[in-house]
Amino acid sequence: MATSPHLIVCSLTPFNLKPIAKQSPRAARIRHASSAATVPPKRYRITLLPGDGIGPEVIPSPKTSSNSLALSKLVDSSTLKKDVAEGVDLMVVRELTGGIYFGKPRGFGTNENGEEIGFNTEVYATYEIDRIARVAFEIARKRRGQLCSVDKANVLEASMLWRKRVTAIAADYPDVELSHMYVDNAAMQLVRYPKQFDTIVTNNIFGDILSDEASMITGSIGMLPSASLGESGPGLFEPIHGSAPDIAGLDKVNPLATILSAAMLLKYGLGEVNAAKQIENAVLDTLNKGFRTGDIYSAGNKLVGCKEMGEAVLKSVESPISAAI
Repeated sequence: MATSPHLIVCSLTPFNLKPIAKQSPRAARIRHASSAATVPPKRYRITLLPGDGIGPEVIPSPKTSSNSLALSKLVDSSTLKKDVAEGVDLMVVRELTGGIYFGKPRGFGTNENGEEIGFNTEVYATYEIDRIARVAFEIARKRRGQLCSVDKANVLEASMLWRKRVTAIAADYPDVELSHMYVDNAAMQLVRYPKQFDTIVTNNIFGDILSDEASMITGSIGMLPSASLGESGPGLFEPIHGSAPDIAGLDKVNPLATILSAAMLLKYGLGEVNAAKQIENAVLDTLNKGFRTGDIYSAGNKLVGCKEMGEAVLKSVESPISAAI
């Protein structure tokens, strides 16, 4: 059963955000030391939903303190060879409210032979494709300027329209390099040579599958954050993993995906890029120090639980080192 939501208010100054030494972990305020007296802090209301299973364990981590990034310290945890996984940094932009999961007609019936059938319908309207395409182009523009649109336009009419509309939208983003790839090839290329990808945009079902596949490049689904972005408002930010009731309450879960989801909230929801970078740097610093939960552990590192991992990241956030990584 889901637990009651938590509400936290964060105060952030807008430029060159750096942590203050010995800051209380309960304070949700990050100030720029040289401008705190002159620049009024921004205040945001952020709702935390612990949910069930392992949720109550991982939520306290971002409270006190989706992007597939294969960190150099974690390449040994990846199921891919080191030279394939190292240096990967990709973003999967998935359309969430259309496609085969919501298309109609759908249901069960009987065919002409009297056999039971199940059927679903893949439907996309122009405005749905245009909307997600613009989101993806904007994200790619802020990253390395490359966008790969994944579809199945060789056999599916919905994908034919998808490719047509994404190509048309590309005219408004001449600074972004657009490419197209069939989904079966994309699934193979993610395993063969994932470094070729910067930003991927795709429909609901393809994105559902490819994002989970991409998560294993990092070595664990516990490493990937995600963002569900609407047309207005900051959005919903969460790890891509499930509630994992089998390990709930055992202090085994990896909290890094949840912590990095908080970084995505700052970057893509609130526009606080520097604050997001502090959290990302703190995660990197913690991994550089050898802290590992069981899912990413390898010999020579320090095996820790969820709570200790979260505390280590928090300590790094409060250290001036995290702003310099």
